[in-house]
Amino acid sequence: MPDYCFYKKGKQIVVLERSDVDEASQLTAQGYEKQFEEVSATDEKHALARFADIRREKCIDHHNFFAGAGSLPLIGVLTAAANYLFRKK
Repeated sequence: MPDYCFYKKGKQIVVLERSDVDEASQLTAQGYEKQFEEVSATDEKHALARFADIRREKCIDHHNFFAGAGSLPLIGVLTAAANYLFRKK
């Protein structure tokens, strides 16, 4: 299976085989930015679907991280309060 890389400009995403250096340099000259993700897939359609999955998972992970970061201090405060109440008796 060939490896694919992605170039993005605004909301437009272009899928290229990693070996297509000429087209990659043209896209870079047009203002496209090469994305970090590279995938192996049978064709461009499947590569783009996998890219969308990776981005969706990244967004979910980001959201879950911040949801946990907000609730963990609250849990710590409640644990400290409960600990204080039990030691008081």
